[in-house]
Amino acid sequence: MSRFNKFLALPLLVAATNLPAAAEGSGVAPMAEPLFRVGGLPVTNSMIMSWVVAIGLILVIRLVAGKPKLIPSRGQAVVERLIESLMEIIEPIVGPKAIKASRPLLLALFTFILLQNWSGLIPGVGTIMMRSRATGEWMEIARPGNADMNGTFALAFVSLFVGTWIILRYAGVKAILFDIFGNKADKRDVPAALYYPMFLIFFLVGLLDVISIMFRPISLSFRLYGNIFGGENLIHSMYGIFKWGLPVPFYFMELLVGFVQAFVFTLLVSVYIGLICNHEGGGHDGEAAHH
Repeated sequence: MSRFNKFLALPLLVAATNLPAAAEGSGVAPMAEPLFRVGGLPVTNSMIMSWVVAIGLILVIRLVAGKPKLIPSRGQAVVERLIESLMEIIEPIVGPKAIKASRPLLLALFTFILLQNWSGLIPGVGTIMMRSRATGEWMEIARPGNADMNGTFALAFVSLFVGTWIILRYAGVKAILFDIFGNKADKRDVPAALYYPMFLIFFLVGLLDVISIMFRPISLSFRLYGNIFGGENLIHSMYGIFKWGLPVPFYFMELLVGFVQAFVFTLLVSVYIGLICNHEGGGHDGEAAHH
C-alpha cells in the first residue's frame, strides 16, 4: 500500500485532552507535518489551515461588503473604515507616490497575517490529533500557517519581491543606487577635502546595507515564526496546567501578540518601501525634501 493510502486509510483522530502523556507533553512540533501527498508533493497541516483562512477571508469580505456601492451598506462602511484607518498610518511612511500600488499588498499582508496568527485560538486547531498506524506518530490535523517557518518565509519573500517591484516602478534604479551607495552630504556645507573622500565611505556603508537587505526576508520570517510558534507552545502548556478549563488570560495575550506581529510585519514592509519611494525627487534634492 502506498504511503498516501496509509495516511488516508489508517488515521485515528482523538481530542488533545485524551492524548497519552507522552504525546501531550511533547509540545508543538518545530516543523509542519505532512498529512498526505498529492503528486508526490506533501500537503502539511499548516497548508490546510492557510487555505482555510484564505478561503474564509474571501467569503467573509464578499458577504460583509457585498458588491461595492456608491452609497455604502453597513458592512461596506465597516470594511472601508478599517481600510482607511490602516492607510492613515501607512501612507505617511510609504509616501504619496507609491501608496496606491502598495495598498493592496499591505492590506492583504496585515489581514492575512492577523487571521493566521489568531487561527491557532480556534477550538480544535492544534488540539485535534491524528495518529498514523503506519508510523505510530501523533500529528496535528491543523496548525497555524505562521507557526510554520515555510509559511512565514513565503510571506517575507513575496512581500519583499512585490515591494522591490514597487520601488523600481516609482523610484527607479538611480534612486535605489543613490540611496544605498550615494554621498548623502551636501557639497555646499562640506569642504571639498572631506566631500570627495566621503564617496568611498558611503560606498563601504552601502555594501553593509546590501547585506542587511539580503537578510530582511530572514529577519521578517524568523520574527513572525518565533512569536507565533512560541505562543502555540504556551497555549499547549497552559492546557496541561488548566485541566478544569480554558487558559483564558493567555488567550487574550495571544490575541494581542497576533495583532502586534501582523502590524509590525506590515509596518516593516512599508518602511522598506518608503525608505526609497518617500522622496520628492532624486539625488540631493530628494534627500533634502525627505528631511
